[in-house]
Amino acid sequence: MSLREISQSNFFQKVKIDRAHIDVLFQSLKNRGYSLVGPKISEGAIIYDFLDVVDELPIGWTDEQEAGTYRIKQREDQTLFGYNLGPHSWKQFLFSARKRVWQGQKTSEGSFKTVQEIATQSQRYAFIGVRSCELHAIQIQDRVFMNSQYQDTEYKQKRADNFIVAVNCGQAGKTCFCTSLNTGPRVSQGYDLALTEILDSGTHYFVVESGSERGLAVLQELPCQSVSNNDLEAVDKCIEKAVGQMGRAIDTTDIKAFLYRNYDNKHWQKLEERCLTCANCTMVCPTCFCSKIEDTTDLTGEYAERWQTWDSCFTMDFSYTHGGAVRASTQSRYRQWLVHKLASWIDQFGTSGCVGCGRCITWCPVGIDLTEEIKALKQAEREAKNGEN
Repeated sequence: MSLREISQSNFFQKVKIDRAHIDVLFQSLKNRGYSLVGPKISEGAIIYDFLDVVDELPIGWTDEQEAGTYRIKQREDQTLFGYNLGPHSWKQFLFSARKRVWQGQKTSEGSFKTVQEIATQSQRYAFIGVRSCELHAIQIQDRVFMNSQYQDTEYKQKRADNFIVAVNCGQAGKTCFCTSLNTGPRVSQGYDLALTEILDSGTHYFVVESGSERGLAVLQELPCQSVSNNDLEAVDKCIEKAVGQMGRAIDTTDIKAFLYRNYDNKHWQKLEERCLTCANCTMVCPTCFCSKIEDTTDLTGEYAERWQTWDSCFTMDFSYTHGGAVRASTQSRYRQWLVHKLASWIDQFGTSGCVGCGRCITWCPVGIDLTEEIKALKQAEREAKNGEN
């Protein structure tokens, strides 16, 4: 049965496809000129990289995560998306970690002229396996790079051309807390297609929902069946299972005002004793957007280039001005990151900068957990108030 025979009422259609037909989805996207990017196993982790066939997905693999701990292990089934999140985020394909933005040659007058304009990358991505928290992260970066006042033309072009195949989470990791921030685990918006993987009584299939006109066009090319009430119940149970497995939680009630009034909380000093300022948390974070510009020349001084690279507010040089770094201490840099992520980001962009993916907890070498640090800050505030009374 074709999708046209099922319904033509709107873009948002739900159908069921067999596991064996996921390769048809891959081929349909490739036929449209997309480069497929999705999860695969590399060097002991599930990362995002270019895909060609379905068999490159981490079939039958999952991951275990805790503060400062990550490992992959085999599952007892053959799920395609039975993992949580690895160290990579989708921002590396939209906001390049390193790119050349200018190159010039010295003229006889001593000035530099542009050698050639840096062409914007024309590659079109189809992201396979995007989770709800990651979709929210992409939308947060949209506000950073595509706001009405300042726009990154390369980012804007990549966002306009990409195709998103999202996946509803069927499990959650011990460092996940997306439910606290209303960013998951159910996909709600910003996708072209959304998949829910169902394994039940020996059957392996996907409930697929289109979320855009181009998503519907791809769905029309897939061998599909009508969804039953049992299928929809299976989707709900799958997502409810993930909700029940959330390993972390954070109380965001009045979080902005709380952090602003605790700028001098004594607990920041205790954090300084643990934080290595390694910047791992910002590198794996799907919303952090700090960057720096570096100018280089060749040995002759005749040729120059300008590069943009990711940076972090945890580095000493990030806040350097003439005379020294504005945030020279470890506690000031951690405080800058956490307060910006959960408080001042709201003032800048109208939303929290955190989506509850838990990567910063997993990939911190010393296991610093921002959900626990918020609790500790609140406890320190209570103790300070009791001491005054």
